Order: sequence, then C-alpha cells, then structure tokens
Amino acid sequence: MTFIKNLMIKEENLKEIANLLKKIPTRWDGKESILEMKNNNGKNWKQMEWIGFYFEYLCQKYLKEIMEFHKIKYGRTSFDGFLDVPFDFKTHILNSISKTKDSVINDTEAILNALQDYRYMVIIMVLGNAEYNDINRTFQNWHEEIKGGKSKYELDRIKRKAPSRLRKIRFDVKEIIIFKFDKNILERCKGFQKGFRNSNGKPRRPKVSLNPNDLLENEIIGRIKF
Repeated sequence: MTFIKNLMIKEENLKEIANLLKKIPTRWDGKESILEMKNNNGKNWKQMEWIGFYFEYLCQKYLKEIMEFHKIKYGRTSFDGFLDVPFDFKTHILNSISKTKDSVINDTEAILNALQDYRYMVIIMVLGNAEYNDINRTFQNWHEEIKGGKSKYELDRIKRKAPSRLRKIRFDVKEIIIFKFDKNILERCKGFQKGFRNSNGKPRRPKVSLNPNDLLENEIIGRIKF
C-alpha cells in the first residue's frame, strides 16, 4: 500500500490503521450486526440504515487504541474520529437501488469549518454490495419488534402514505479506501438534502455528497482489497 506524502498524519499511523481495518469482518448479516451493536452499547442500533452505523461501530472497535472519537465538533455536528485531523467513516453501496449514487460525507458547514482549521480531513470508506431481499418485510418487522415498535419517523411516513423503503438485510465488503478530503474535492462535490425536510417538518441542513468513482488517484491515501 502506498501513501500520499507530506500529510500531517504519520505514515506509520496510516499503516497501523490499514492493518487494523484488514481484520474487520467482511460479511455483515443485518440481524447479527444489529444485535452486536445493541449488546455492546452501540448507540445507533435502532437506525434503519444500520450498515453505515455498523461500520462506524467497527471502526471504533478496531481503531480505539490509535484515535479518539467524536472529539471535533462544530455546532451539533461532530466528526467520527480524530488523529491529527478529523476523520469520518463512510459506507458506499456499489449495487444501490437508489437513483442517487453518491455517499453523504457530512454537514456542509461543519466540513468548511474543519477544512479551515485543519486544511483537510480523512475519509475511511467501505465499499460493498448490499442484499435487499426483504420482500415480505420479515427483517423490518423483526427490527421494529426489538426496538419496541415503530419509530416516530415510520409512523409519520405511514400517516403521509409514503412508500416504505426496502430494508438491506446483508452487506458484503469488497474494499476500503482511505482518502484525503480537501477544498479541491469539496468544489467537485454535490450538495445533498438542500431543501429537504425532516419528519418533524424542519428543514434539513445541507450536506455534501460524493461518488468515490470521481476521486483522483493522487487523492487516495490507500486501498484495502478483500
């Protein structure tokens, strides 16, 4: 694995991060992953988009000896990790059935503040294929049962008669990429959720989204193939 030179992060730390991430499980069963988070005080085990939160949980589990978590915060927005610069842990589904092929990075204003303070941040992104085979809503019903019932968001969706999204029941890891996120990348990113509203009617804060296929090779710090 080769690394970008002249980073504030020491190369030996990047190598250690890569070596630790090579140990993560590569086949994530939805029920097993959610129960693992639930039984080990993972705060986001109730979330519908469990894959992204499970990757954050794994990063905290495997990288806890080398970096701090949620140390850097701007307003209500925090970054997942910190080691000399802010880190974020993201998930990209290669076979997504969504029309949107980008992955959300973070709150636009928080990113601008982080780049002003640190010049760049580092994104650790896992890429893989999801399985959506929950046609009979067995997985969805199981998740709602262990949560204690439908969430307010789900109840509001039913009230609006909006369609329910098909749940992801499995995720197979194919690759992890580590890349430097700076103003050059930000200028190429798309705005996401601008004009969107939360279930309570309040506007969502604009976020930055990125397709990893748009990254330049000299922006990628390292790749881990599985």
